[in-house]
Amino acid sequence: MKSAPTLSEIIELDRQDALAPSRAAFQLPEKIIYLDGNSLGALPLSARQRAQQVVEREWGKDLISSWNQHDWINLPVKVGEKIARLLGAAPGQTICCDSTSVNLFKLLSCALHLQQGRSVVLTQIDNFPADLYIAQGLGAHCGPENCVVKAVAAAELEQHLDSSVAVLLLTHVNYKSAAMHAMQRLTARAHQHGILVLWDLSHSAGAVPLQLDAWQVDFAVGCTYKYLNGGPGAPAFIYAATRHHGSIRQPLTGWMGHTDPFEFAAEYVPFDGVRQFLCGTPAIISMSVLDAALDVFDAVDMHAVRRKSVALTELFLTLAKDTAALPLVSPRASAQRGSHLAFSHPQAYAICQALVAQGVICDFRAPDILRLGFAPLYVRYRDVWDSVATLAAILASKSYESAEFTVRHQVT
Repeated sequence: MKSAPTLSEIIELDRQDALAPSRAAFQLPEKIIYLDGNSLGALPLSARQRAQQVVEREWGKDLISSWNQHDWINLPVKVGEKIARLLGAAPGQTICCDSTSVNLFKLLSCALHLQQGRSVVLTQIDNFPADLYIAQGLGAHCGPENCVVKAVAAAELEQHLDSSVAVLLLTHVNYKSAAMHAMQRLTARAHQHGILVLWDLSHSAGAVPLQLDAWQVDFAVGCTYKYLNGGPGAPAFIYAATRHHGSIRQPLTGWMGHTDPFEFAAEYVPFDGVRQFLCGTPAIISMSVLDAALDVFDAVDMHAVRRKSVALTELFLTLAKDTAALPLVSPRASAQRGSHLAFSHPQAYAICQALVAQGVICDFRAPDILRLGFAPLYVRYRDVWDSVATLAAILASKSYESAEFTVRHQVT
């Protein structure tokens, strides 16, 4: 590990940072170091302004005419295409709607329907629990003859790829450890066995460069409230490769997925293409906020985002090399991890709360993981310096042993 830089060198890194101007696009509280953008992104100023506009003008004054006047009806498509650019997806394959879990149910159902004669959904044991729950629930609903969930360790995935597997369901960047799969290679290996691949990009989109089209990904879902900064409960997205559009039939045949909803026909006829994944009326206020939030990426190169992400995490590890009390759980090689770091400690929750009390916002994942996220658009190198110093002081003094830091909140 290279030697730690000095504070003056850290300040110079910030001065030379090509992404430094992006920080001004966010509302960031004073005296707070925000290392939780991997859980909830910071508020873009453009999103705050749009929230005012859509509530006061579009809803408050223009009322129902806004479906046409402000093009509310096409907002899921417009937002989907903004996200598509960050996914390496050509137009017409990405739509914004519903939640990640609901979208996963739709896509997993579609993929299984396409794989008649196969029923196994292969995933990994430590996949994000919500993804496992949806797959398990679909299996209970459809019966074992149509859907059987098989969960194995990440290192064993490839040896379980065979002709019995219908769908490979994986999260690109592990929510806990930040371990990142080789998406292109695993997708290609799965395709060799006729397996469709469904990726959860919730910890990737907005932090890691993606090439879904070039890598021949079949389907993908993801949330927008982490690195995409869409706000709490922001609607999620769906990606479905064009080559599947002629065959997919999503199970939640809702009004907005109809080819002509305002004909009010009694029989459902799906919209051609990705728009059929719409279900109910879009959540216009939250989707409008997301639409504005995505504008911060307009002039941003995702490869520059990734370079800074790696630089921030590497700097943290270099500065924190003496904190042996916190073993690193994330992969040590930066090419194998996303944009957060995970450390283990029996008192990880208390350490997290002690950090929060000192203005370093991070989070905890059971049973013993301290997570620190590095959103490159607004986290500075100086933030890393200061957060490591705060962490070192907390560990040295054992201030985390104070009773106030052991009280569990409902959200961790």
